Amino acid sequence: MSNHTADGETAGPAVNGVQSVDRAVSVMEILAQRGEAGVSEVAAEIDVHKSTAFRLLGALEARGLVEQTAERGKYRLGFGIVRLAGAVTGRLDITQQGRPVCERLAEEIGETVNIAVLQEHYAVNLYQVRGPGAVGTHNWVGQLTPLHATSSGKILLAHLPAEERAQTLTASGMRKLTAHTLTARARLEKDLAEAVARGYAVTLEEFEIGLHAVAAPIRSRDGEVVAALSASGPAYRFTEERIHELAPLLLKGAAEISHRMGCLG
Repeated sequence: MSNHTADGETAGPAVNGVQSVDRAVSVMEILAQRGEAGVSEVAAEIDVHKSTAFRLLGALEARGLVEQTAERGKYRLGFGIVRLAGAVTGRLDITQQGRPVCERLAEEIGETVNIAVLQEHYAVNLYQVRGPGAVGTHNWVGQLTPLHATSSGKILLAHLPAEERAQTLTASGMRKLTAHTLTARARLEKDLAEAVARGYAVTLEEFEIGLHAVAAPIRSRDGEVVAALSASGPAYRFTEERIHELAPLLLKGAAEISHRMGCLG
């Protein structure tokens, strides 16, 4: 049996649910643009009956995402938005604080520099600067990359509690991407322990043939590892020897970003 909405539409519960979410987001976008708006304005803007707009605003108000102004009948965004934004501001801060450091490092190292964070069982790249000698034009920003096969991923894995690391690796599937990818759990654990001991992780053609990378941890105010700073380049030039020579520069850069994030360690 189908459901009838307040707007006279006929649809199943799932469709109605998606439509309601879409409309609720539209309402918040309208309030963000206008500062405040009444029920009639909102209804006209998203092309629904006033009763539907009133219901949407009521649901958002109950969650603190919108609030009524002193002038009853007018609505504006509520402080619940700040609570939600707090979940991503840390990531935005990392990019903002890391930008000048990444730009300097890309010049000093001559290769592509990235900042990545953990997202479920992937490392997602937030920011990238290509060095003067960077080969190719690949943009890693927004890309989800495998944790076990990337230097950033290894650093993020290495600093997870053992149980959480095991669950994350199981969820990831640990696919073999090249002949050099570490897929044996014991071997990877040994590699991660070495990364913690020396302060940086290395991948040698483990994600992509011809690509080497190195990453160091970025820490938050409380000393927790929240991101990875990496440099990557072609294997013929960014050799294992060169990686170890340049690692102190990367560690210094990661420490600087950490300090900018409020880490005193």
